[in-house]
Amino acid sequence: MTETLTGTGRSAGISYDELFDDDTHPVSEALRRVGEHQPGNTRVPARVYYAQDVHDLEVERLWGRVWQLACLEEEIPEVGDYHVYDIAHLSFLVIRTAPDQIKAYRNACLHRGRKLRETHGHGAANLRCAFHGWCWELDGSMKEIPCQWDFPDVDMADYGLPEALVGTWQGFVFINPDRDAAPLSDYLGDLADHFEFVPFERRYKAVHVQKLMPMNWKTCQEAFMESYHVVATHPTLMENLGDANSRYDAFGNYSRAMSAHAVASPHLGDAPRYERLADGKQFARWRHPMNGHIYERVDEARVSVADLDGNVSIFDDDGNHIEGPQTQADPHLCKWIGGPLLPGMEDVPLMTPDPPPEVTNVRGWIADQKRAQVRKEMGDAVDLDAISDAEMIDAIFYSVFPNWSPWGCFNPIMYRFRPNGDNPQECIFEVMLFPLAPPDPADRPPPASVHHLGLDDDWTLAPQLGPLAKIFQQDSLNLPLVQKGLRAQEQQEVIFASYQETKIRHFYRHYFEWLGPGLDRASGALAAEPPA
Repeated sequence: MTETLTGTGRSAGISYDELFDDDTHPVSEALRRVGEHQPGNTRVPARVYYAQDVHDLEVERLWGRVWQLACLEEEIPEVGDYHVYDIAHLSFLVIRTAPDQIKAYRNACLHRGRKLRETHGHGAANLRCAFHGWCWELDGSMKEIPCQWDFPDVDMADYGLPEALVGTWQGFVFINPDRDAAPLSDYLGDLADHFEFVPFERRYKAVHVQKLMPMNWKTCQEAFMESYHVVATHPTLMENLGDANSRYDAFGNYSRAMSAHAVASPHLGDAPRYERLADGKQFARWRHPMNGHIYERVDEARVSVADLDGNVSIFDDDGNHIEGPQTQADPHLCKWIGGPLLPGMEDVPLMTPDPPPEVTNVRGWIADQKRAQVRKEMGDAVDLDAISDAEMIDAIFYSVFPNWSPWGCFNPIMYRFRPNGDNPQECIFEVMLFPLAPPDPADRPPPASVHHLGLDDDWTLAPQLGPLAKIFQQDSLNLPLVQKGLRAQEQQEVIFASYQETKIRHFYRHYFEWLGPGLDRASGALAAEPPA
């Protein structure tokens, strides 16, 4: 691995300010905006990733008090349409009660506690419990108690459904169980400035995949908050992504990362540049950018690795040696080449940019190709001349505390991370894609339904993800082992980089503030309750 320490607090290579200055189109003020940064490392006790008592404290102090994304407005378009939002053991029923009003109730009957609704639905005239028939109006007021004579101590006026706060932002519905919380607009601040050109009202939910993952929700989320891991986990990105040159900013309750496209990783440094494989395949035959070894798919779970002398060895898709003189291989490139593929993927040619020799600004050339594609699809519905190359092609990804990650401008990716019930060592990882909607509202597709994947399901079982499934295969090779390794650590502490893990450090600054003095920041142990 090439050392890139320069003594200046950043990796060698081009900076984002230099990229902005070389952009062929105007760069917005929001993109240039510099966020807060507190230098130094952040240390987090390993217990917060696996301890049941920490999970329980999160439910009480975080999920029970913070603004969180629940659903889309267009998923409950008509009066009586409802969406069930679960977080840990909490459950909320988000329902449209009037054409211009959405409410959220605790999803539990006030009689014996049965959930009022188990799944999403449409056209409810009222909310009747399926156990004994207690019933509420859509506005939350109590309508009926069967055999009311048998509950002489119950005043129906006092038995309205407990509400959570509701707020909307660019077509999304957020809820907050804390009825004394400040409004959503205060919480999100100026986030909308970063989505000026392609706000989410102009997009639609084309894909929604929900996968159970065998790790804590924070373990999973942190893997998608930085580009520091690209050098070890995603070697196929290194020739075309400035991973260690990424820029990180924190603003209020959200943070941002920007990783430049069409910029080589500074980790490649002065390493030999190997010629492009004339017969290379994106998912079946690839040269490792750091050592020049050629990885080729033999069959599913079988990869041949040829070194620079032509010696060939065989590995499985987890990088385990099967035969041949070379006993070590890159497990993530083995997974990329040898893991399950979608039909037709074996024949996809290399997708690394290959501009003609007369092109001097490769980023501008690629961005113009993207502009032409969008203009063909959208006509004049988007002012593409006002949008920078960076916003057209770069990975610009946000994290809104605590668990929502929308990507910027023309990148359709969005993530959400939730604990799987009350199990602190499992989570629900949701991947959604929000491309531009057709210019004519009549052609707008309905929101995609959820495609569920289990713990052992491969990402390619959700073919609507396309090539993204291969990226998630690589990440999923790491994350279960991170969760197991956290328990095995002797020092029981995680340390985060001063700059490249800025977003995670920003998360934990808020996390410890929300959990308050009840959690010891050094050990992760819960503070003893004061005597009564």
